[in-house]
Amino acid sequence: MSKKSRREINAEQRARQQRVRDEARDRCRPSRDDLARMLLWKMIMSTEKHPRGRREALDRLRDEIVDGLDIQGFDVRESEDVFEDLAARYADGLFPFRPKRHLNSA
Repeated sequence: MSKKSRREINAEQRARQQRVRDEARDRCRPSRDDLARMLLWKMIMSTEKHPRGRREALDRLRDEIVDGLDIQGFDVRESEDVFEDLAARYADGLFPFRPKRHLNSA
């Protein structure tokens, strides 16, 4: 049997990945990013109830997340900026996510 070309391998991978995405959509299965967004929102919102104060809890959460991003090679200052932007956006307490209309078709 001859070795597959890079083009054939890539085409098969694209088809396989599309099947995975289609199956996930059909099953209404959240992605890793969907879970991460919801987790971050819940964590930021939970700082409201923190006994030591919201800002202190938020700073501790930011520092832990930014430390992990720093280990991965992201810029610390940029990571802090992104976190603070998200925290400010989430601060109003409103649910910040758009409905996933394609999930309501079932």
